[in-house]
Amino acid sequence: MTRDDSSSDKYICWLNELRLDNITQVGGKNASLGELSNALSGRVMVPETFAVTAKAYRDLIDVNEIWPRMDQILKKTDWADLTVAARMAARIRDMVVKAKFPKSLEDDIRSAYQKMCDDHGRSTPVAVRSSATAEDLPEASFAGQHETYLNVRGGDDLIAAVRKCFASLFTQRAISYRNNHGFDHRDVALSVGVQRMIRADKATSGVIFTLDTESGNPDVVLTTAVWGLGEAIVQGAVDPDEYIVHKPTLEQGFEQVIRHRIGAKEKKLVYARANANEPIIWRPVPRSERLKPCLSDPDIVQLSKQAVAIEEHYSNLHGRLTPMDIEWAKDGPDGNLYILQARPETIHAASDSTLLTQYHLTGDAEVKVISEGQAIGDRIGSGPVRLVDDSDQLGLVKAGDVIVAEATTPDWEPAMKRAAAIITEHGGRTCHAAIVARELGIPVIVGVSGARELLVNGQGVTVDCSQGMTGRVLEGEVPFSVDSIDVSAMTSPNVDLMVNIAAPDAAFKTAELPVAGVGLARTEFIIANEIEAHPMALLFPERISNRQVRRKIEKLTTAYQNGADYFVSRLAEGVAMIAAAFYPRPVIVRTSDFKSNEYASLLGGSAFEESENNPMIGFRGASRYIHPAYRAAFDLECQALRRVRDDMGLTNVIIMIPFCRRIEEARRVIEVMAENELERGENGLQLYVMCEIPSNVILIDEFAKLFDGFSIGSNDLTQLVLGIDRDSEILAADFDEEDPAVTAMIEQTIAGAHRSGLKCGICGQAPSDRPGFADWLVEKDIDSISLSPDSVLGVLRRLGQGQAALRNQR
Repeated sequence: MTRDDSSSDKYICWLNELRLDNITQVGGKNASLGELSNALSGRVMVPETFAVTAKAYRDLIDVNEIWPRMDQILKKTDWADLTVAARMAARIRDMVVKAKFPKSLEDDIRSAYQKMCDDHGRSTPVAVRSSATAEDLPEASFAGQHETYLNVRGGDDLIAAVRKCFASLFTQRAISYRNNHGFDHRDVALSVGVQRMIRADKATSGVIFTLDTESGNPDVVLTTAVWGLGEAIVQGAVDPDEYIVHKPTLEQGFEQVIRHRIGAKEKKLVYARANANEPIIWRPVPRSERLKPCLSDPDIVQLSKQAVAIEEHYSNLHGRLTPMDIEWAKDGPDGNLYILQARPETIHAASDSTLLTQYHLTGDAEVKVISEGQAIGDRIGSGPVRLVDDSDQLGLVKAGDVIVAEATTPDWEPAMKRAAAIITEHGGRTCHAAIVARELGIPVIVGVSGARELLVNGQGVTVDCSQGMTGRVLEGEVPFSVDSIDVSAMTSPNVDLMVNIAAPDAAFKTAELPVAGVGLARTEFIIANEIEAHPMALLFPERISNRQVRRKIEKLTTAYQNGADYFVSRLAEGVAMIAAAFYPRPVIVRTSDFKSNEYASLLGGSAFEESENNPMIGFRGASRYIHPAYRAAFDLECQALRRVRDDMGLTNVIIMIPFCRRIEEARRVIEVMAENELERGENGLQLYVMCEIPSNVILIDEFAKLFDGFSIGSNDLTQLVLGIDRDSEILAADFDEEDPAVTAMIEQTIAGAHRSGLKCGICGQAPSDRPGFADWLVEKDIDSISLSPDSVLGVLRRLGQGQAALRNQR
């Protein structure tokens, strides 16, 4: 788009003169800022900015007649040879830096800067940002390809920074990027944005994406934050905080943060003293600040609202949903939150939403996990390790290598595209390595502490990002498979297929599956992995005699009011992640069903658990919730679930009670829940019960009066019908969910539920493992089958094909 206005003839334009259709004059970054500043005035705050136009750059090239020499180098250089490419790119940049400015350009820049100083004080610090005319397009982001200079003060330093920005159009990485994406070098020009710097060095800053960066789920706002200047995030040099807000419930008025992840934040970028060699420097972050979130919840919500407003505006302009990549900063002196730049997200916008690709490790051998970090993407890659300490070693990277580094920089892009995978010691989901890796389609794990000490050159490793947000570095080159399926072409079966899920980190990726919701969300995984401690130990740490255990609990709960607040907050966030990922599809959350030996293995658990000879049929499930030894802990579970449904607005959560032996036990559990403001029917709350004990089947009409639905737990039901301990190896061959006695019980359960007008599903392992069992369940009119995530597509394909064949026969 172009617009015929005076901006095309000027060297300087202020934001109030610019809109998005001025990209050819001022580049994507500056045009976008003008759009935000003008169209969303009052809803977002943008710092004072002026643009040095692309005309200035083109006149610089033309007046000095340097294009023929530049063009000759661009055409004759072998850009695949990194050593030669670096030398030739530097030669072109030198031509640009030494070129004389066109008449009046320097005066115009100094005059505009002086106006800014008149408004904000002598030698006002500015950020000088490159803004290319082919930047921030739907098909290419150009992220990190051109230079930015921070804390620039004074006219002379500003002129020098503008020169270097113009020259950065010809960094080795930028040339390579244009070559790879088919852009003609002559067609791309560069504008420069000169933006008053926000004093984030005295506060915090970061990056926002208006979608989940790994799955592409558009229903969340992901905000990352660090202390000091946000360049630390972009460089991947700091592990940032991450916060997630759910858009649909935010729109309904629920101003809640559904997930806080506190990063290490060991250092920060701040302004250097005047006349220092470098304008910005690193400073260590005190330990007390590392443990704290960078932003308050009201600030996170306010940023999320601004991000949603920006996304809505761009979506209206483009006539389609346009997720955004946004940089923000908080000013220390005035406390305001500012938007520094915004551009369309390009990776998921260009993906085929109907094509579902799944990576799976193959083979029977048990894998050895060397280390873990944060997964970027959902792929798997393997190859020999290539340690890279600095850019001089990039030439050693061969096709198929796994790059291992402290962090990556934009200069590494030519080598990154040859790699099978990347491992970095620092960084977050919005750092440069993450953005480029998604664009290149390679798996990356960031935040792998000590990776360069754990791994050696030539060592074979596998980078597994297929398990959700946690990426695993595996020993050896483990074989894997890739399945791609066009979901739109699949026939839907006559039963609701649902999914079993345990890890909140995997929720958004799992939610891409064509399922009707979650048939079983296990709280045990959240308690064991996200909370780690026994709930009673958190409530009553004074009862723990082991001092070391008490210290560990104190460390876990440092950032919280007390142990109860820690448990409720962490459990609520874990459940909320699953509920938000599948919203508005139903999510059946089973309250905790640890056995006593499993509870005892939690931190501090041995002080609260008695040894049992057969925990499988011991103190578990509903009996715990009403017993004095555990009732206080169940209260915490109820508080967490109430927070998810009532405070966060995620009313798609259905609560399910496990291992409920007797009618009276069921009544008492329901009473306890009501005392904790979880009353059946209030705010649409449905209560389900697991059907996994013969008494549930025999008295199903009575249980149906107390609950809204049933879910058959085929593992425990088989155990108790056949009298076989499912943990017994010697009896493993006799443990059969398709035994006639078991199937008779299941058939009675389905019929009994339907007799009372209630739904009945199954969430055991059998339908995932046994194709014929799933077919039989459909014949018996079961309402839903909940499967393990890796079984969904196979069962869906088989059931769909079977029903299609039936219809053809008719």
